[in-house]
Amino acid sequence: MKKILLGAIFSLVMFSSVLADTYVSGYYRSDGTYVSGHYRSDANSTKSDNWSTKGNVNPYTGEAGTKTFGGSCSSLSLNC
Repeated sequence: MKKILLGAIFSLVMFSSVLADTYVSGYYRSDGTYVSGHYRSDANSTKSDNWSTKGNVNPYTGEAGTKTFGGSCSSLSLNC
């Protein structure tokens, strides 16, 4: 029973993170460079949960975030 409950919680967390993603269609920059379509996290009021932020991992590429921001970033902080 414990395994089923843990599996259900894990599935719910994974499913909810997918709902928070936005697909960006491919486009051409003004210099003619093509940028392929990709997923990004939905916009919100914090930088600490972006995939590129240190401590986070992009669920689509597996790449670890490397960017840091001045100040103290937390989910309650608006000025990271």
